[in-house]
Amino acid sequence: MPKIRILVVDDSVVVRRLVTDSLQSDPELTVVAAAANGKIALNRLEQANPDVIVLDVEMPEMDGLETLSALRKTHPKLPVIMFSTLTERGAAATLEALARGASDYVTKPANVGGVNVAVQRIRDELVPKIKALCGRGAPVVPIPPRPQPAGVARAGEAACPARPSLAASLEHPARVDVVAIGVSTGGPVALERLFADLPADLPVPVVVVQHMPPLFTDMLAKRLDAKCPLQVAEGVEGAALVPGRAWIAPGDHHLTAVRGSRGVHLHVSREPPENSCRPAVDVLFRSVADAYGSNVLATVLTGMGQDGLRGAERIVEGGGTVLAQDQATSVVWGMPGFVAGAGLAEKVLPIDRLGAEIVERVRRGRHGSLAACREVADGAAPHSAGGGAGRLAASTAQVDAGSGVGSMRAGGRE
Repeated sequence: MPKIRILVVDDSVVVRRLVTDSLQSDPELTVVAAAANGKIALNRLEQANPDVIVLDVEMPEMDGLETLSALRKTHPKLPVIMFSTLTERGAAATLEALARGASDYVTKPANVGGVNVAVQRIRDELVPKIKALCGRGAPVVPIPPRPQPAGVARAGEAACPARPSLAASLEHPARVDVVAIGVSTGGPVALERLFADLPADLPVPVVVVQHMPPLFTDMLAKRLDAKCPLQVAEGVEGAALVPGRAWIAPGDHHLTAVRGSRGVHLHVSREPPENSCRPAVDVLFRSVADAYGSNVLATVLTGMGQDGLRGAERIVEGGGTVLAQDQATSVVWGMPGFVAGAGLAEKVLPIDRLGAEIVERVRRGRHGSLAACREVADGAAPHSAGGGAGRLAASTAQVDAGSGVGSMRAGGRE
C-alpha cells in the first residue's frame, strides 16, 4: 500500500521540522513537501500532490484561513488538518477554518517539557487523524440488514438490527425528557447544521460532548449560541437542566447529569479520561441513562474511535433511544459507525435530517403547544438574525415535572 503523502505548511522552521520528524517516523506516512506560508504551499500543490495537508493558522503573507478558502475552490475534498495554537485567538480561527471546510484540527504542543515530548505529542494526536481522514484508520463497520416493518423505511435511512422493543416503540414512542449528543471529528460543522433545526422552545434540555480542548469548547458554545435558535453555553457545575437550552462539555472535563431533589443538574469533573478522552461521550451517556431512565434520546455524530458505544448500550438497556449520523455525511464514520454496527441505532440518517428527527421524537406524546417544533419537523427552522441573545420571549409554555424542570419561555430566553 502506498504511503500517505503529506504537505506541511507552517511559518516556523522549528515547527516544520518537529511535524516532519513526528510524521516520518510512521512507516505509512511520508512528508513530500513543506512550505512557510499559504502562497508557497499553493504553488507547490500540483507538484507535491499530497493526500493531506497540515496547515498552520497564523502565517505571514497568506494565513491558514486565506489558504484554505483558495484551496477549497480547486480541491474541495482534499483533507486539511489545521495546526492551531491553544489560545482564544487560535480557537476562534480554528472554528472558522472548520466552517470553511477544514477536515479537522490539532493543537500545537506548548510547555510540554522538551523536544522529544513535543514530537511524541504531535505523533499521538496527528497521525491517527491523518490515517482516519485518508481511510487508513479503523475499518468501516457494516450495518447488518434487518427487515423493516411495512411503511416504516424511508429513503436515505440505513437499516440497523432490530431491538426487541422496536415495533412497540414505533407504535408508542417513548417520551423524551433529554437529548444527549456525542461527536468528535467534524463536530463543529455537524452541530451547527443540526442545531439550526432545533427550535428555541424545544421542551427538553440538550447536553453535548464534543472532543475539544479548553477554550475551544467555550468558543464553540458561543458560536452556536450566536447562530442557532437554542441558547447554548459551556457547561458549568450545578447548572439546572432546563428546556430550550444546550450545554457543551468544557474541554478537559467530563460532563454528567445528576438527578437530585430539585430536578436534574450538571456536574463537571476531572475524573480520569475514558477512551483516551476527557470529556468522554460514554461518561455523559451513562449519566443521562441513570438520571432519565427510558426518557433519553441520544444521537451519535461524526467522529473517530468508539467513544459513545458503551454509553449507547447503557441507554438502550434502560429503554432509551439512539440515533446515528450516516457514513455519507460524516467526516469520519467511527463513532456513529460502531454504534450502528452494534445494532444500537434505531435510525441512521444524514446530518440534514437528524434535527427534524429529534424534534419529531421530542414532540410525540408531549402536552402543550409546540408550533415551532412542528415547523421545524416540516422543514421550516425559525431563525433570528441576532442569534440566541436577540430572541424575545413571546409566550410561556408550562413544562411538566417529568422533565425535572419548571417553566420556560417559548421562543425566547429567560
